[in-house]
Amino acid sequence: QVQLVESGGGLVQPGGSLRLSCAGSGRTFMADAMGWFRQAPGKEREFVAAISWTGSNTYYTDSVKGRFTISRDNAKNTVDLHMNSLKPEDTAVYYCAADFSMAELRAGEGDYWGQGTQVTVSA
Repeated sequence: QVQLVESGGGLVQPGGSLRLSCAGSGRTFMADAMGWFRQAPGKEREFVAAISWTGSNTYYTDSVKGRFTISRDNAKNTVDLHMNSLKPEDTAVYYCAADFSMAELRAGEGDYWGQGTQVTVSA
C-alpha cells in the first residue's frame, strides 16, 4: 500500500517555528516532485511549497517565501517543511503530496496525498 504520512504539526505561538515531515512508504518517491499544501477552515486547499526530484528546484507561494523552507531526503523517502516566523494566518491542515509531474503537483493534481497534519498558530 502506497502511503504518505505527515507528522510534526501542533500548536505554536506567533513567531514560532515548526518542522513538518512527510514519510513515503510502499514505493520510492525519489523520481517524483513532492510538495506541501494547506487548507484553512472555510477555504480552498492552496499550494505552499514544492521541490523537484533532484532537490535542485524549489517553489513557494508568495505568502511563505523567506519563512518556509522545503527539503527532501531521497534515501529516507521523506520531504520536510521547515516553518519559521509563523503567523496566525498559517493555521491550517497541511498535506504532503507527490507526482511525477511538477506542473500537476503544483496545480493540486498530485497522484499521492497524505492525510494531513494540523498546524495552529495562536497565542
